[in-house]
Amino acid sequence: MQEVHRHRSYRVKYIMRYFLAKESLLKLLENPAVYHVRNDDLYELDNDAFTFLRQCESEEGCEAEDSEFVDYCLKEGILTRDKVPSRHSVLIKSPEPSLRYLELQITNRCNLKCRHCYIGDKDNSAELSTAQIRKILKEFEEMQGLRVLISGGEPLVHREFEKINEMLPEFLMRKILFTNGLLLTKVMLKKLNVDEIQISIDGLEDAHNSMRGKGTFRAAVGAVKKALSAGFEVSVATMVHPINLCDFDGMERLFKELGIKDWTVDIPCITGRLEKHAEFHISPEQGGKYLRYGYGSGLHSGAPGFACGLHLAAVMADGRVSKCTFYADRFAGRIEHGLRECWQRMKPIKLDELRCDCQHIESCRGGCRYRALLLGDRLGKDLYRCYMYDIMK
Repeated sequence: MQEVHRHRSYRVKYIMRYFLAKESLLKLLENPAVYHVRNDDLYELDNDAFTFLRQCESEEGCEAEDSEFVDYCLKEGILTRDKVPSRHSVLIKSPEPSLRYLELQITNRCNLKCRHCYIGDKDNSAELSTAQIRKILKEFEEMQGLRVLISGGEPLVHREFEKINEMLPEFLMRKILFTNGLLLTKVMLKKLNVDEIQISIDGLEDAHNSMRGKGTFRAAVGAVKKALSAGFEVSVATMVHPINLCDFDGMERLFKELGIKDWTVDIPCITGRLEKHAEFHISPEQGGKYLRYGYGSGLHSGAPGFACGLHLAAVMADGRVSKCTFYADRFAGRIEHGLRECWQRMKPIKLDELRCDCQHIESCRGGCRYRALLLGDRLGKDLYRCYMYDIMK
């Protein structure tokens, strides 16, 4: 019998030199990880993978055979074969839970007087100095922070915003600017050192203008278009109020047509300036179901078993540090005490501590704790979220 020779396919392994991509940051969180700033993705690593990627961060890079792990890192943009400028991740073990998302309210000053503003009219002159902001960002970077949410007031009216903007590239984290969009000119966008811009749009034209002022809707939509054209990722935040209830399907169509990355929908707490505008108050029965709108992953996330904000803190324009900006009057400390010290004073709330008993508790995470507090019980139900899940009959 004639012998049949069959062709066998073998994969040839090559030793190549790799570098950690400039958008990839090594992080010592609860578990070792690598964070891709541009894609906004976090990857947990075992110790071997972390050690390998740390070698790839060196000026010489690292050599390795092609493998499934290396191929995956190349595909995700974690590794590159192109030499990148030398730099070293700040690797100091984070506290537990880790502080991953920091809302940095750099000023209370604003170019609008929105009727639902939680800051109100008490102190609109408070502002963090450039030196204070540099110190906070350095501490946040050392705590393995992932995203800084630059807010206000309107951050673009900060007296030294140009200096702050020039300083931002020094820090290895994702920078997200919260703005009403009115000052986002093409010239400003060319100089802006952030990765993402979130613009507030609170309804279609009439509804948005009723909350923020005449002409602001067209300015905000124009700012979205200019920011997208300039190459920024853009997200939108919307607050539910009685005048925009018929606009949500229209907003969803508009935002998807524009190419909005994330759409966050929330209900303003009755605090600050909103206390004076009863016509914009909305009950849980009226407003809760509109929380079903929105899409994307949002700007901060939690973890199984814990209530909202497990990895989030906020720094106010007057230097107070709290769990979020709503808790400004129940702050954990001031920036002079150090960000790490203030963070460690904040105790996370576990879901089993809440007086919530529905099947949606893990996805809901108890809703907003500050809204629950305003409704009378810090550990009680956020009724707006209850009506979102349609469990209140």
